[in-house]
Amino acid sequence: MARIAGVDLPNKHVDIALTYIFGIGRSSAEAICVSAGIDPGRRINDLSPEEVNVLRKIIENDYKVEGRLRTEVSLNIKRLMDIGSYRGLRHRKGLPVRGQRTRTNARTRKGKRETVAGKRRAK
Repeated sequence: MARIAGVDLPNKHVDIALTYIFGIGRSSAEAICVSAGIDPGRRINDLSPEEVNVLRKIIENDYKVEGRLRTEVSLNIKRLMDIGSYRGLRHRKGLPVRGQRTRTNARTRKGKRETVAGKRRAK
């Protein structure tokens, strides 16, 4: 099992397996395969150690992945919250950030429903 950027890659096609690394999607994975000269249809376990090293070097030099990328994203969100922008306030409140409706849906961001007791009628 190949280990790149601190991630154990599963024995799948190279272009699919590279997407297990945080920060690499399908298009990036295919571009990495082209620049490394590796057929994307080959499986990870079929690669030689030299080919794995070539992939590792390309990813280290050209892409921001895993820990560095997570840190950058969290710092960007923290910056938005610190300057008090609208997006920062939405992050702080745990609400959708990109303009989605919240009257219905938005359960993933808002969390489990909290029941608000209605007013009791006086008899």
